[in-house]
Amino acid sequence: MRAYFTGLVVAGVLATQISAQDAQVWVQIEAQPTLAEAQERLRDYSRNLPNVNGFTLDSGWHAVALGPYAPDDAAQLLRTLRRDGLIPRDSFVALGGNFARQIWPIGGSAVRPVQPIAPLPEAETALVAPEPEAPVVVAEPEPVIAPDETLREARQSERLLSRPDREALQVALKWAGTYNAAIDGSFGRGTRGAMALWQEQNGYEPTGVLTTLQRVALLEAYNAVLDGMGLASLRDEAAGIEMTLPLGVVEFGRYEPPFVQYDASGDIDARVLLISQAGDQDTLFGLYDIMQTLEIVPLDGPRERRNSSFELQGENDEIVSYTKAELRNGQIKGFTLIWPAGDEERRTRILDEMKASFQPVEGVLDPGLGDTGAGQAPDLIAGLEIRKPVSVRSGFYVSDDGAVVTSGDNLGSCARITLDELYEAELAAADSASNVAVLTPSEPLAPAQVAAFQQSVPRLQSDVAVAGYPYGGALGAPTLTFGKLADIRGLNGEETLDRLALSTLPGDAGGPVIDGAGTVLGMLLPRPEGDRQLPAEVSFSADAATIKAVLDQAGVSYSATDAVAVKAPEDLTEIGMGMTVLVSCWD
Repeated sequence: MRAYFTGLVVAGVLATQISAQDAQVWVQIEAQPTLAEAQERLRDYSRNLPNVNGFTLDSGWHAVALGPYAPDDAAQLLRTLRRDGLIPRDSFVALGGNFARQIWPIGGSAVRPVQPIAPLPEAETALVAPEPEAPVVVAEPEPVIAPDETLREARQSERLLSRPDREALQVALKWAGTYNAAIDGSFGRGTRGAMALWQEQNGYEPTGVLTTLQRVALLEAYNAVLDGMGLASLRDEAAGIEMTLPLGVVEFGRYEPPFVQYDASGDIDARVLLISQAGDQDTLFGLYDIMQTLEIVPLDGPRERRNSSFELQGENDEIVSYTKAELRNGQIKGFTLIWPAGDEERRTRILDEMKASFQPVEGVLDPGLGDTGAGQAPDLIAGLEIRKPVSVRSGFYVSDDGAVVTSGDNLGSCARITLDELYEAELAAADSASNVAVLTPSEPLAPAQVAAFQQSVPRLQSDVAVAGYPYGGALGAPTLTFGKLADIRGLNGEETLDRLALSTLPGDAGGPVIDGAGTVLGMLLPRPEGDRQLPAEVSFSADAATIKAVLDQAGVSYSATDAVAVKAPEDLTEIGMGMTVLVSCWD
């Protein structure tokens, strides 16, 4: 639309800037926002007019143009066709500098010899006959832009606007802050009031009817935000996708099936993914789940999955991303736009252009395309980084509905807490003195095993084990570390601590300490930090009484026992692994 109306402003001086001997120019008739709309109009014009061509514009729109012609021929043809109503009155002579890829005729070439004026179909031949005693003077052509208009003339020019043109003006008025009603192309009292207010704010007489030049000024201001974005139509044959992309800020990076990655090319940290793969509904749903594990899709934001499509939006302090994918005829096609946070006007405008222009074409991305061996890592999917938690620790279930006891350090600063990276949980209680925290799942769970706290005083030097995730979940399951109960007090006589003789790793912290009967004696604490380094085989745990006090504070019921019968190692392993859970903190 910007190219369409801006051309109307500059075309009046165009003919004085080109050589009549060697230049080629075009009669630009109109522009359409999508390829499908442009192709429909191109077919219509081709039935009645010669030399009809279609081009993508730098703005991302699609132009319908006649030519190329010598400047004097173009000026004559423009006047004749406008006079007889065969082309819109706001058609203009264009140099074609913003014409990009040719889209009509199919297989045509934009570099062609200048065309002579061809006759129209026989019934209209008389319409293009030169007017007697009115030779065209190239040095002083008839202006193709009207001067600013009277109110009556403004109303007349307004009647020539198509519905999309009228809707575009309402969109621009809404952007300018003077219009807040529906975008319906109907110029009622609300739109007239918005026009009058815009006129008043910009130093015009507030008539409520925009002149041609005022409409141009409004649309130019609306589109100025897209300067430098390089919106242009792109067709990726490998992916089978055609759409408008901001090629002024992103450029092709690589193929990483099922994605085509476009990386930032300048100061704006923007990215685009084209999505293309064969599949069915299961594939689509799997893609929906996978996308939400990626760093480029932040956790906060709306998301919707339907039978044959999905949409995801995520935002944080750094980025806002939008993803849409759809399943048609065994092919999944879509795109993702990642844009810096705080630049909503440009982001939403560019996203609207991308949505409106998106058009699947035949073919999907070959799974073997690109360097499939590059960047392979457990924290990458198709070259994209998987979202990782800020910290992980162990925990253990203490109730049949899934309440968990874990180490409480820094849990209060987590934006999100998960159990086994699948289930959301909330911090129900935390005791900073003992470093014990209680989590409750957002929805009830059914643990395989639940802790039973030992009520009897344990014997010194008895066998104990710690269940946990020593490597932060990298192994996919908890492990048991065996050792001895060295003391039922801390080194300074703390009666709430037990001292253990076993070696642990940071990921084990928060896991249960179990005795030979499989009952819980306490919770493993993180190793103390400081200048004094303890031997590797010295660890500490919060005792059962301390844990139960925090559970009482949280209102969580738990089980206790005085069973002392020793179980086989394999039974202890089953009990310990069944009650232990990976606790993750996310930002």
